[in-house]
Amino acid sequence: MIRLFKHYIPHAVLLLGLVDLLLLVAAGELGWILRASQAGIDTGPVRERVVPLAGFAITVWVAMISVGVYGNEALRSMRYACARLLVAISLSIIGLSLLDFLLPGLTFWRSTLLFAMVLSALFLMLNRLLLGSFLGASAFRRRILVLGAGARAQRLRKLGERPESGFAIVSYIAMAEGEREVEEAISRTAIHDLGRFVENLGASEVVLALEERRNALPLKDLLRIKTMGVYVNDFSSFMERETGRVDLDTLNPSWLIFSDGFSSGRMISSAFKRVFDIAASSLLLLLTFPVILLFAALVKIDSRGPAFFRQTRVGLYGQHFDLVKLRSMRTDAEKDGAKWAERNDSRITRVGRFIRKTRIDELPQVWTVLTGRMSFVGPRPEVPKFVADLEDQLPYYAERHMVKPGITGWAQINYPYGASIEDSRHKLEYDLYYAKNYTPFLDLLILLQTLRVVLWHEGAR
Repeated sequence: MIRLFKHYIPHAVLLLGLVDLLLLVAAGELGWILRASQAGIDTGPVRERVVPLAGFAITVWVAMISVGVYGNEALRSMRYACARLLVAISLSIIGLSLLDFLLPGLTFWRSTLLFAMVLSALFLMLNRLLLGSFLGASAFRRRILVLGAGARAQRLRKLGERPESGFAIVSYIAMAEGEREVEEAISRTAIHDLGRFVENLGASEVVLALEERRNALPLKDLLRIKTMGVYVNDFSSFMERETGRVDLDTLNPSWLIFSDGFSSGRMISSAFKRVFDIAASSLLLLLTFPVILLFAALVKIDSRGPAFFRQTRVGLYGQHFDLVKLRSMRTDAEKDGAKWAERNDSRITRVGRFIRKTRIDELPQVWTVLTGRMSFVGPRPEVPKFVADLEDQLPYYAERHMVKPGITGWAQINYPYGASIEDSRHKLEYDLYYAKNYTPFLDLLILLQTLRVVLWHEGAR
């Protein structure tokens, strides 16, 4: 994987994305040439079209990222990828039309855009037919050797067997005698020179998956492997990199203290984040104010009670604040106390069901972002009762409050809506990853991916 601004991106996704970007530039240029020849005009030098070509390619590319074209499902299924590509192209046409309105003269003619879009669809689908099978081949995956044969090694096996996995395990080494979960693991005593064994297998990385590391680390072997140029990684760091979440099952305080993350550079990221929150929330409130008023009236008409719902939530450093949303439930929904939302929840009103699926009920939260109690991106703020219960049952739950809560977040785009302790545990793993690694780049990625969640109602309830 490639690490960009503290966030890991699979080699396959990065390569596919870069090729897509080049193909979009080529489609834009070829579309211009075809339209110019049809109209009987001179195409002119390509340097005169650098800005329109860049605007066209980047707009379509951003739309592709937003709708999940580079997600696991799209990488595995050609049918899924083509469906998402068509949605991305439709959205980019709207985006380019808006760009043409704001910056007239810096974009393509509409007739040229038609040629460019058709060619883009053909090029991008062809790219997935040709490059997709190559990216999924085992030869493209990183070769991993696992030290361990217990439960952790078995978890790595299952992770490596997934179609979207970017690594292949070439061997397991049982470092101690005893019960094994990986039967084919080779005993350490059967290997005379572990460094030479790693070299002969062509492994690029060694992962420590020992169940008990105390007095069990093969320091001499690891030093030899490291000096040979082979990357040595521990289980928790490997899982964080490959899954985009912090593994609670193996997490310990020393790993959080000594691993990369929670750096002092967050001060700059936080300042940038606040500037963005103020600018974006001001603009969004201005644009969506009529929508909020319209649905506030519909909520009032649909059911008795106020149009807006106010509730205390837990924010940065555990401080309480009032969250305001459009009311989507009956006024007596919490007469017996706060409880998790359920599938087909009878407490949700007719209008409420629609505004929850489309996320319109979240729009008033933009005011909370403007006032600084929330951000656009961050962990989901929970009610104090839930937080108290979860802090008792889930380790490190309080650490998610070291960053501002957000309207959308890493957990919201990666895990479907959950209403149980186990779901909260999984979402906490994603929240901890965000709190540990957040940068403006990760925030931008989350904001773009939120469109995918809204379009396909992923996680909505």
